[in-house]
Amino acid sequence: MKIEVFSEKETKDIAYNLAKNAKIGDIYCLCGDLGVGKTQFSKGFSKGLLIDEDITSPTFTIVNEYDTGRIPFYHFDVYRINDIEELYDIGYEEYFFGKGVCLIEWAEIIKDIIPKSATWIKISKNLEKGEDYRIIEVTNNEHISY
Repeated sequence: MKIEVFSEKETKDIAYNLAKNAKIGDIYCLCGDLGVGKTQFSKGFSKGLLIDEDITSPTFTIVNEYDTGRIPFYHFDVYRINDIEELYDIGYEEYFFGKGVCLIEWAEIIKDIIPKSATWIKISKNLEKGEDYRIIEVTNNEHISY
């Protein structure tokens, strides 16, 4: 499914609606270049899980945990991962196969350890259509180009 959005609010709304239907064990893989709105998408996603906290991208901590919503939310940012062993060191499997939902920014970097059941989301922009224009592509397999 491809969705065109024309504002930050629309991006957050798409994420919100996805999260409303998220369930324990779901993994969402978020891909896209710097500045396409991955963090804004993550903020909308957290609201869909009924999390009131202002979330931030865990660029330096790899994962932030939020357990104030309807189900625990594990927000990953693997942009700075240099070696997959870093994920083993933090016990990523407890998150992936735990009692919450995972959203992984820059998931293409670690695609070799992502379960086949994950939902992949790619955000891209086209400045010719406007500063806030985005295409959000959602698929249930990893056959999207990064």
